[in-house]
Amino acid sequence: MMTLEEIAARIGGVIRGDSGVQISGAATLSEAQPGDISLADDPRYLGEVNRTAASAVITPHDFSPPNLPHIQVSDVHEAFITVVRLFRPVRKTKGSGISPQAFISPTAKIAFDAQVHSGAAIGDDVQIGPGCIIHSGVCLMAGCQLGGDVTVFPNAVLYEDTIVGDRVIIHAGAVLGAYGFGYKTVDGRHRLSAQLGYVVIENDVDIGAGTTIDRGTYGPTVIAQGTKLDNQVMIGHNCYIGPHNILCAQVGIAGSTSSGHYVVMAGQAGVRDHVHLGDLAVIGPQAGVKDNLPGNTRYLGSPARPERESALLWSSLAKLPDLRKQVRNLSKELEQMRSSVTTPRSDAA
Repeated sequence: MMTLEEIAARIGGVIRGDSGVQISGAATLSEAQPGDISLADDPRYLGEVNRTAASAVITPHDFSPPNLPHIQVSDVHEAFITVVRLFRPVRKTKGSGISPQAFISPTAKIAFDAQVHSGAAIGDDVQIGPGCIIHSGVCLMAGCQLGGDVTVFPNAVLYEDTIVGDRVIIHAGAVLGAYGFGYKTVDGRHRLSAQLGYVVIENDVDIGAGTTIDRGTYGPTVIAQGTKLDNQVMIGHNCYIGPHNILCAQVGIAGSTSSGHYVVMAGQAGVRDHVHLGDLAVIGPQAGVKDNLPGNTRYLGSPARPERESALLWSSLAKLPDLRKQVRNLSKELEQMRSSVTTPRSDAA
């Protein structure tokens, strides 16, 4: 239990209203109960603030709800993160060392302070750096290399020779290094192409749950530093995903595609093989990319076009039913005009 005054001191905010209000938890406006503190980052949410059961709210400096004690701050979300952690501290994995129930090859090299939980399988010649946490059910196949402070959550699988940098997070069920989807038809049968490559994950990459990243055919598939992949993202073989990209849920990228710096791909966007996305390109939700796209531009639709062009196209499509009706009416009027015209009679003797 904390007073509003104590919370304000923690987040560097200014109190408006009763500073002695007792706070015992943090929740969103719709879920909050008496004793909770919530957040509202825009004056547009005044109606929700008036309806909430929360005892107090955190707001920006330009928003001062009249009926509820509040703390005004410069960054509402950062302040609320701090408050949530006060009442719900992050659960840290207890140091457990190497579990005797883990399956570890005698040729594996594991840093002295790394954790390997029960049921994990560590293959031949695997290297695990300092501060790593390998959860239950993880499989690191032969030759994998993990840098420092890598966390691999349960049931993720890293195929042979996958290389992972420092401070990488790999969420549950992710698969790195599976065979690429490449086949050659020979004598009526689909024959799998060479799968001699591997996957490289550079520093500070996050990989979401259920995400799959295929190995290269001969060389690496690369996820460059700082890039964040959401859940259920699919990266094909031989791709190079550039630094600090953001790929949202269910993005699918076909083989040998590359991207520049700070590219964003919204949910369910799809990219064909052998194309390049320029620096700072933004691909909208469910967009379909079939050609190289220059950077510093927002794209929508399938096939993906610049945002303004797509908006004009959709606006025109919305008018098609009315246009069709107008054409039909004009056709009827024209037909009536034609039928009303009298053909001149011939006066020939």
